[in-house]
Amino acid sequence: MKSVIHVLFPLAIVLPFATPVLAEGLLTTHRIPASLANEAVAAAVAQCASQGYSESAALVDADGVQQALLRGDSAGVATLENADHKAYTSVAYKIDTGELVARAAKGPVSPALNRLPRLILSQGAVVIKAGNEVIGAIGASGAPGGEKDEACARAGLAKISDRLK
Repeated sequence: MKSVIHVLFPLAIVLPFATPVLAEGLLTTHRIPASLANEAVAAAVAQCASQGYSESAALVDADGVQQALLRGDSAGVATLENADHKAYTSVAYKIDTGELVARAAKGPVSPALNRLPRLILSQGAVVIKAGNEVIGAIGASGAPGGEKDEACARAGLAKISDRLK
């Protein structure tokens, strides 16, 4: 009987304090679920395929970590890396790469674009937001022109945007 009391007594002390407590100073972040990330890249690739383009698409989270990647039929191997780099650049600067390219045309851009890995000054990616919070980006590569890549990335975002609330 004594050993049972020794086991139960510490539990009686711990259990009242086992309720979740919100920690002070921690940030709340949002992530795109894998199922939505896969839907978005599939929609981007399908949109370009419907126009006759062999496209790849990549979706990264807010930290630039790749969540989903899809290489379309006949898409070149370089499109995989290029789509990822476009998405990474978009989330790093928190703007669509088309806007970044437009800014660069007006004047000098950060020297980091020329020396840091994965940053690329090329149109074809859009940021993904939940409210005002950037939660990721989707990039596309393979169409004949960055504006076409960006349109396909936007189609991927449109596929999931109503579920990002």
